[in-house]
Amino acid sequence: MSSILPNPACTTIKQERLPTFSEKLDASDQSLTRTRPKVLQINVGKLCNLTCVHCHVNAGPRRKEIIQRETIDRILEWLRENPLPVVDLTGGTPEMIPDFHYFVRELKGLGVHLIDRCNVTILVEPGYEDYIDFLAENEVEIIASMPCYSPENVNEQRGDGVFDRSIQALQLLNERGYGTTPELPLNLVYNPNGASLPPEQTALEADYKRELRKHFGIEFNALYTITNLPVARFASYLKREGALKAYMKLLVDSFNPASVSGLMCRDTINVDWEGAVYDCDFNQQMGMHLGEGNEPLRLWDVDLDTWLERPIRTASHCYGCTAGNGSSCGGALI
Repeated sequence: MSSILPNPACTTIKQERLPTFSEKLDASDQSLTRTRPKVLQINVGKLCNLTCVHCHVNAGPRRKEIIQRETIDRILEWLRENPLPVVDLTGGTPEMIPDFHYFVRELKGLGVHLIDRCNVTILVEPGYEDYIDFLAENEVEIIASMPCYSPENVNEQRGDGVFDRSIQALQLLNERGYGTTPELPLNLVYNPNGASLPPEQTALEADYKRELRKHFGIEFNALYTITNLPVARFASYLKREGALKAYMKLLVDSFNPASVSGLMCRDTINVDWEGAVYDCDFNQQMGMHLGEGNEPLRLWDVDLDTWLERPIRTASHCYGCTAGNGSSCGGALI
């Protein structure tokens, strides 16, 4: 839906020093502090059946980082003692971990609202034919990446044939009741196809609903627009195109102080496949854990009574969440 920023823009800002995120917060009279955590977001690993250009995890079919049963059980034990209302599974592709069914059943047994950030193409892969029924039976909310309603943009970002498989999976989800019954929410995610900010979320959602209904008979609940953060594979892509500096300047210039109060790092605890704790999934991929020195803090060592006292770690990629209308795992903030 958008193209890469032109290289000439890079030369015009080469010598310009961009303010740090902390400096920008101070200059706008904003403070970034924690609230009582509501969401436990668990990145179950980097194994994925796709290799998307925009992926901040560097996920792919050959990755070996996968959450183990021992870590799952320790997370479950912590949740029993520290109940949070929402658990958000992400990856990689969560369905590809060996203990996916076990993890989902145990989490639902704790009474949480469970979200699966599902790469819907996995649902039409051989060996995963029963996963739609399993997710529906456990009333798991699905949030699925769908970067456009036209095949050209989707295949460019996510790989050849991904659009058709995504449409097939979404139709099957609709047949099972996803997106059409209240207990089975189906939400889609839009990421820009290049180095630009997402358009206004409400208008784009209307376009998505019209086009997907008209051409494919697909229904869904909401569209979330999420800014591509300059992390991992997308950062490498920007560097190859000579557009990283220009994109960073776009994010800094688009800083919106009104977005700070809604940032997901304020009420979310993010956990990696080994149980280490971070402020968000982007910090996780940058190695910005909340421990001391080289030793990360593990979830099972987190005390919620002192959690609010911990400062939130920030870096330049945080501008991606505060640019324009803001960006979070739940879409635009404004």
